[in-house]
Amino acid sequence: MLEKLIPKLRVDTVFDIDLEGLYAKGYRGIITDLDNTLVGAKEPLATPELLTWFERVKQIGFKLVIVSNNSMERVKNFATPLDLKFVHQARKPRNAPFRKAMSMLGLSGQETIVVGDQMMTDVYGGNRMGLFTVLVLPISIADEGWGTRINRRLEKIALKRLRKKGLWLEEEKHQ
Repeated sequence: MLEKLIPKLRVDTVFDIDLEGLYAKGYRGIITDLDNTLVGAKEPLATPELLTWFERVKQIGFKLVIVSNNSMERVKNFATPLDLKFVHQARKPRNAPFRKAMSMLGLSGQETIVVGDQMMTDVYGGNRMGLFTVLVLPISIADEGWGTRINRRLEKIALKRLRKKGLWLEEEKHQ
């Protein structure tokens, strides 16, 4: 199971993802988490920088859907003004929300990228589905709920084991 927690790519933020390179490799869809991936957990709207990133995603040719474990109200209020598709109360890392998102995108797993800030939900769920997973650093852990805080503690334990086995090297961060 530990290997399923290892993302294919680690970057600081979504802005550091080589979108052109991934598009050239045949990827056409992005399933992204919302809280602490795109904006802080308490940020209601996209930042100007994120709006520019969304435009770039679209210009390159990617389709995008937000998949969040958060409430319908939270995700809808963020996604609707941007005309973005979304899956709320996703219950990641279950397979169903990833399947639903791929169906919404009209794409296969071989064409889909998962971007998120949590190993236990985004990376584990994406890897179980055979998707290309990208782990970003969380934007602001101060505003996280209790469930996410528990996951962060479990991630620390998993990271310690991965490092001990030589499966997680710090210098590999930017692949």
